[in-house]
Parts: sequence; C-alpha cells; structure tokens
Amino acid sequence: MAGIASQAVAQEIVSARYDGPTTRYPHGVLGDEVEYDTLAVRLSDGREMSARWTQDIVFEDLSPRVVDVDGDGAPEVVVIESHERQGARLAVWGLVDGALAAKATTPFIGTRFRWLAPAAVADLDGDGLVELAYVDRPHLAKVLRVWRYEPLGAGQVRLSEVASLDGVTNHRIGWDYIAGGLRDCGQGPEMVLADAGWSTVVAVRFDGDRLTQYELGPYTPDAIERALGC
Repeated sequence: MAGIASQAVAQEIVSARYDGPTTRYPHGVLGDEVEYDTLAVRLSDGREMSARWTQDIVFEDLSPRVVDVDGDGAPEVVVIESHERQGARLAVWGLVDGALAAKATTPFIGTRFRWLAPAAVADLDGDGLVELAYVDRPHLAKVLRVWRYEPLGAGQVRLSEVASLDGVTNHRIGWDYIAGGLRDCGQGPEMVLADAGWSTVVAVRFDGDRLTQYELGPYTPDAIERALGC
C-alpha cells in the first residue's frame, strides 16, 4: 500500500470517487478492463484526501458508497477491492487519526477474477448495528452473504458474517450496474434480488438470525427496478 497521499484534521467525508484508471487487473466483469487504483474523498471543509494502491489491489467497482457504517453520524466509504491473485473483498474506509484508511474488510474470495456485488449497507434487523450484504460470485456461486459491522471502541471493529443464502444473484458479466438493491415498504428493510436462474424477482429479509425470501413476480429488468419502489 502506498503512503497516504494527503492528510487533514478530523472532518466528515461528504463525497467519494475513484481515480487513477488502470488496466493491470483485466477482469472485465463490469464491461471493460479499466479499474482504479485510487480512492479520493472530499471533506466537509472542502479539502480532498486520497489513498492509492500501487500494486496487487485495485478498486473493481462502479462508484464508492458513502454511508454511516459505525453509527457515529459521520459517513464511511464502502468499496469493492480486488487482489491480483485472491479476487474481490468488501472494504470499509474512513478517517482514522486524520488520515484516510481502511477500517475493516471481509476476506478476499480467494481466487483471481472472482467478484462480489453489494446488495445493501443498512441496519437490516433493527438492532442498531449496520449490516453489509453482498452476492458472493453472482455469476458462479450466487450466495448472498451478510456481515455485521460492530464498533468495539478505541478504533477497534468486529466484522462478522452472520447469515448466508444460496440461489440469488444481482449481476451479469459485462453489466455496468448492479440490479436490485434495498427497499422498505413499511415492514422493515428488504433486499431485492433475482433468483439464480434470472426467472424470478425475490425479496430477502434478515431477522438477526437467518435470511428468508419470498417471490415478487417474474424477472425482467423493469420488474426488478419497479420492485424497489414497492
């Protein structure tokens, strides 16, 4: 990992973007072979700071997700990172002692050119802690995994896998978007996905212990988008 490109006194992150296009990880899962080596954020006082991977890892992603993961009122940044030999992982970046740094990561999938597609970053079960959900290898394994982000104090974090569900997906090779996402139709948050065969739109709920799903109707690109609006 390269040194932090810039530092600032503690501020809130208000936006984030990728920079430093690179072709050194030619997977092409998002429609081309261009990924990014730099994460840049803008702070609430207008300043920018960034961090760059100089080798092995790229941001194999569409755009960073700016969301409060630890519940302190200040946003973090959730990204997809891919390793040259170990494939993708989900990572949470934030401000640590005035610098932009990774605060927690899931394990790498373990094999080159294996990817994951985020489904939700939210308190899915209403316990006050945020869960990070993604489809592990949406073109192959098609497993929804849910991880709980738990701040422990003194800058320590526990990121634990708490549930998984086989047989769902949210991305096809070459798409420059991720299908479905998170909705709340008055009964709590639900993840909208497709079944593994792309025949049915499904909603998936997490009760703090297990994931359950129910069908919303036949899959079409329009149907899965309409489902997000209840």
